Amino acid sequence: MARQEGSREARRELSDKLINQPLSGISPETRGKSHECGRMSRHDPLTPAQRSERMSRIRNADTKPEMAVRRLIHGMGYRYRLHARDLPGHPDLVFRSRMKVILVHGCFWHQHGCRQYQQPRSKLSFWEAKLARNKARDAEVLKALEELGWRALVIWECQIKEKALLRSRVKSFLEES
Repeated sequence: MARQEGSREARRELSDKLINQPLSGISPETRGKSHECGRMSRHDPLTPAQRSERMSRIRNADTKPEMAVRRLIHGMGYRYRLHARDLPGHPDLVFRSRMKVILVHGCFWHQHGCRQYQQPRSKLSFWEAKLARNKARDAEVLKALEELGWRALVIWECQIKEKALLRSRVKSFLEES
């Protein structure tokens, strides 16, 4: 219990520090001014270099949703390989003897459309193109896996919360022939 309190205090201190930091790259004259389209825009408090550095830290393997699925499946007694480089899309979990793979998709990055997914509000042209490419690549990967004789199950980040339902989906997928 004491450990949780400490982490809560640390988070509160960090939050206070971030709130009290001046917005970098935004002059006091332009802060809060509208753009040429007449709408107020939300300014990014980070410089482009800082934003780039943060975005580069977003992982494509060993994410929290993937780790939760791996723990669940391992606990069910199934054994698997990770991120097979010889298969299209480097699937998250590979069951070679069954010729099956499981892909764990984040709702934002793969545009699930659930309640957890939120459309970006800034740089729409960039994000729409990027997320559309991700979605197209997902379809290509699924098609390529199918052509190679592999069966695939896609698990979305939002579906991980319901463990019993997820467990039954995985079991039926892996046990069917």
